[in-house]
Amino acid sequence: MPSLPPSSIQQARAALGGRLRDIRKDAGLTARALAAAAGWHESKSSRLENGKTSPSDADIRIWTSICQAEEQTADLIAAARGIDGMYVEWRRMERAGLKRVQESVLPLYERTHWFRFYQSQVVPGLLQTADYTRAVLTTVVALRDAPDDIEEAVSARMGRQHVLRSGGRRFAFVIEEWVLRSVIGSPSTMVKQLRHLIGLTSVPALSLGVVPMGVARGNAWPCESFSMYDDKQVACELVSAELTVTQPSEIAEYARTFAELSGIAVHGASARRLITEAIDTLG
Repeated sequence: MPSLPPSSIQQARAALGGRLRDIRKDAGLTARALAAAAGWHESKSSRLENGKTSPSDADIRIWTSICQAEEQTADLIAAARGIDGMYVEWRRMERAGLKRVQESVLPLYERTHWFRFYQSQVVPGLLQTADYTRAVLTTVVALRDAPDDIEEAVSARMGRQHVLRSGGRRFAFVIEEWVLRSVIGSPSTMVKQLRHLIGLTSVPALSLGVVPMGVARGNAWPCESFSMYDDKQVACELVSAELTVTQPSEIAEYARTFAELSGIAVHGASARRLITEAIDTLG
């Protein structure tokens, strides 16, 4: 997986170093005292706090143990491990072809048991028809100069939809109503896609929620589209890149956001009614 540009890597390391510094200060320790307790040269503490060096898992465990902040160990380790792979530009990811991108997530799908998807832009990939996927990827090729292996990529995306009926998995989807009303491809492509969505609402392990336009948002503000894989990883879709989140505290924030969005969404017959109304406008 491509890594962050050097400047972004440094910023991420500096942010992590700042967290280590705060933990040390909260414990009432000087950098020299912490280094002495850890058996390190004093310069190592300085390098870690200033983002000059990435801490190892062992470094973090020693640091939090000395500072009696063991409850932060897991978060810090996840942050350190994710620095090099958390932000990947779409153009770099797609350089080897769109098919490769589609295939790259299959191992993640295979080992995930609880999927949560929020989409504020397009129909989620696992729920797309081939024609809808083709229209989406055609736009990707045009906007980002990606290799034109669209048909192979469509086939790969359709192939991974087998997880929907593979058993032992749960799927929760929340989409904004405007996703139903944004014409991707042609009106006929959208009608087929929307009818496909209605059919998928009968899949036992699948929940589809639609946030109606005009609903009082409360705490459920629209945000970037994101996908949650168990409670282990979140993938966020930005305009220029994909952001991978692995820190437990940040994953918990996305879980709360998903719960809020799901709480104002309509499901079942009410969701099907909104989909049918969108079909009628294209009629």
